[in-house]
Amino acid sequence: MAKRPRCTSLISCMLIIFLFLSNHICALDAYGDGQLPLLLSFKASIINDPSHFLSSWNYSSADNLCNWGGVTCSGDVNSSHISAIDLSGRNISGKLSSSLFHLSHIEKIDLSNNQLHGPIPHDIFTSSNSLRHLNLSNNNFTGQIPQGSIPGLETLDMCNNMISGKIPENMGSFSSLKFLDLGGNVIVGEIPISISDMSNLEYLTLASNQLIGKVPSQLGQVRNLKLIYLGYNNLSGDIPQEIGKLTALNHLDLVFNNLTGQIPDALGNLTELRYLFLYGNKLTGSVPKSIFGLQKLVSLDLSENSLSGEIPELVSQLQQLEILHLFSNNFTGKIPKSLASLSRLQVLQLWSNKFSGEIPGDLGKQSNLTVVDLSTNYLTGKVPDTLCHWGKLFKLILFSNSLEGEITKSLASCKSLGRVRLQNNRFFGQISAEFLQLPLVYFLDISGNNLSGRIDDKKWDMPSLQMLNIARNRLFGNLPDSFGGYKLENLDLSENWFSGIISPNFGNLSELMQLKLSHNKLSGPIPQQLSSCKNLVSLDLSRNQLSGPIPISLSEMPVLGQLDLSHNQLSGEIPRNLGVIASLVQVNISHNHLHGHLPSTGAFLTVNASSVAGNDLCGGDSTSGLPSCKTKSVRKNPTWWFILTCFLVALAAFGVAGFVIVWIRRRKDLELKTVENEDGIWEMQFFEPKVLRSLTVEDIKSAAKQGNAIAIGNKGTQFVVKEDSVNSISPSFWSKMVEFGKLRHPNIIQLIGICRSEKNAYIIHEYCRGKALCQILRHLNWEQRRKIAVGVARALRFLHFSCSPSVVIGCVSPEKVLVDTKGEPRLRLSIPVLTDFKGFVSSAYVAPEAKESKGITEKSDIYGFGLVVIELLTGKSPADIELGSHESIVEWARYCYSDCHLDAWTDPMIRGHVLKNQNEIVETMNLALHCTACDPAARPCANELYKTLESIAKASSCIAAVKLASSPL
Repeated sequence: MAKRPRCTSLISCMLIIFLFLSNHICALDAYGDGQLPLLLSFKASIINDPSHFLSSWNYSSADNLCNWGGVTCSGDVNSSHISAIDLSGRNISGKLSSSLFHLSHIEKIDLSNNQLHGPIPHDIFTSSNSLRHLNLSNNNFTGQIPQGSIPGLETLDMCNNMISGKIPENMGSFSSLKFLDLGGNVIVGEIPISISDMSNLEYLTLASNQLIGKVPSQLGQVRNLKLIYLGYNNLSGDIPQEIGKLTALNHLDLVFNNLTGQIPDALGNLTELRYLFLYGNKLTGSVPKSIFGLQKLVSLDLSENSLSGEIPELVSQLQQLEILHLFSNNFTGKIPKSLASLSRLQVLQLWSNKFSGEIPGDLGKQSNLTVVDLSTNYLTGKVPDTLCHWGKLFKLILFSNSLEGEITKSLASCKSLGRVRLQNNRFFGQISAEFLQLPLVYFLDISGNNLSGRIDDKKWDMPSLQMLNIARNRLFGNLPDSFGGYKLENLDLSENWFSGIISPNFGNLSELMQLKLSHNKLSGPIPQQLSSCKNLVSLDLSRNQLSGPIPISLSEMPVLGQLDLSHNQLSGEIPRNLGVIASLVQVNISHNHLHGHLPSTGAFLTVNASSVAGNDLCGGDSTSGLPSCKTKSVRKNPTWWFILTCFLVALAAFGVAGFVIVWIRRRKDLELKTVENEDGIWEMQFFEPKVLRSLTVEDIKSAAKQGNAIAIGNKGTQFVVKEDSVNSISPSFWSKMVEFGKLRHPNIIQLIGICRSEKNAYIIHEYCRGKALCQILRHLNWEQRRKIAVGVARALRFLHFSCSPSVVIGCVSPEKVLVDTKGEPRLRLSIPVLTDFKGFVSSAYVAPEAKESKGITEKSDIYGFGLVVIELLTGKSPADIELGSHESIVEWARYCYSDCHLDAWTDPMIRGHVLKNQNEIVETMNLALHCTACDPAARPCANELYKTLESIAKASSCIAAVKLASSPL
């Protein structure tokens, strides 16, 4: 009896163990059904999970897979199975395992917004019949779109990866698909006709790829389509009439392709259309009248085409319209009066057309206008009083027309204004006191008009003002003591009739970078307080009646680059330290009453004779055209003059001959020289005669062959020799070299000389220790990249505005930017700057209009700079395989800027800075896109470019981005 309980107990224990194992196995089977190894297989492919979101994916919690992070189950307790995996935005990285697609009941997989890479598994479309929603967007997937089909799949999103190859021909077999987004990849080839078999498709996005061919007319068969986005590709041909059959279409976007022909009249059948974007193509002809019958249109953008004709009054039917962009076309006639009846209109941009006549008188009376840009047309008459009727107008751009009349009181009382550009019109009358008290205006340009009166007798209260230009008017009286704020960065009051003194209060403008007061009647001394403007880069006080000495304090201004004091009545000696700072590269003190020695510093060493003429100065290099100071002092002493005369008479032949020889040698140091050796006759042109007199052809050839810098002189000054094709140096090159060799700027690598024979040509420039931007860009943080962008912009401003004639690079690229050991960018100027453009026409950084015309302009440089900035922001270059042809990076950047989150297009190296510098990065990309506009007139000039970058870096912009492509800055 005593043993029986033990037996019973043992059997009970075994039974308990058996039941436990059975239940556990059943649990694993219930939640598993092979699901556990599939999930763990996926986790094994993840190499980094920074937020530890997948920490719950382990064996210890295998009895309840439904509690794992991102896992959703469906079914009852006894037959639960995984139906959804959502790991979006977890920043996980690694390759994609196909195991998730083998889950037998999976309906949704969302792995978007991560760092997954590598090819997409080839069997994802053959492993599951239950999948309904698949989102792999915003990763780094490569390779091609897998073959296969999931008939029940409704959503397929693979946008913003690096997927290449063609769209599978059998894409139409996804018969249940409602949403298809393959945008933001590098997909090539044509759009397959089989897409027309997706009868349920509602949203089609193939934008920002490298697709070619025509827009398939078969798309007209997909009657459920609500959105078509095929922009930023290389599609060509006409817009098919069949698109007009898609009566459910809400959004049609075909921007930035190569579409030609006329806008189909059939688009007027799209009665549900709210957004019609056709900008950035090559469309011609007039706008079909049927377009103006699309009464639900909210935004119409036909800009940057070659459209012509007049805009009819039928535009009044677009009563829902909020944004109208027709800029950069060839429209003629008058601006329709019926635009004034559009009560919802907020943004009106018609710039760069051929509109004539007056601005509609009631424009703005019935609508909350925020942006009006009618610049660069042939408009006449007055500015309507109604533009700011509702007090929302922020941006008013009317420059380069023939508008007249006074600046209306209605504008003067428009407190919402922030950016005002009225320059180069025919406005007259006085500037009202109210107009000088607008609190939000940060950019005001009313130059080039016929404005008159005083501005010193009015109270200035413009606390936001950063840029003020009232040059080329008829304003008189004294200069104001204050402008009501201390944010001014650019102040241009030149070419007026201002008199009186320059107020010492100008020294309080601590942010000032450019001050231009030339061509006035200002008198009195240059105030010492100007030296308090530590950010001042350019100071132009020329052609006034200023008197007294040049203030010694000007030599203490740390970044002063250009100084023009010419044509005044300044007297005394030039401060000895003026020019010590390396930034000072251009000085003009001509036509004053200065005397004494020319300083042997910086810009004075190679100053032009014209920049010091009209004074009583001595010294300087031969280029200054001034007598030596020793000779001058001798001439002032009669006794020594008599002795010297006697000596010269006695040794006339030797003296004159010696003087002539020395003079000729000094003059010829910077002239073309010829040297003959066993290779033939060499032509040599140097710009540093004191250093390079001992440099021989053999030295140059040896340095070029070895790829080394050569050291010359006691201080071991180093220079770099680069071999070039002798054919690239045209005869016109030699006539330009003298001026080019004198360029001195801290952000430009100095050209030292050039020589050539019949077989070889060599360029010699200063040696700068550092690396090319293209080599180090991916390793730079945001602050370093910003510094480089500002430095290159500063160099372009010098080349375009401070050089006469201006110097155009033609191809600004990361290869031409060397970053020195202090992180400063140094622009390397090469032969094509001065010679034939054909040498770099194939470069991706050359502006499109330059490629077509084989000519370059200053705006060509701006285009290349814009590409460099895009590369600084995104880490991607035009040469990247995943971006394809030259212009695709611009198209990709426009797409990302307008349609993607900031994290999707910023370089991963700087994503840690995005949160802190979000506004700055967005504004910088906006500027880069302006720089790369197809229309050169839409690009900012280098001066505006530099100022905008500086202002972006200092404070967040007040502008809310209304649309990607906007008017010139």
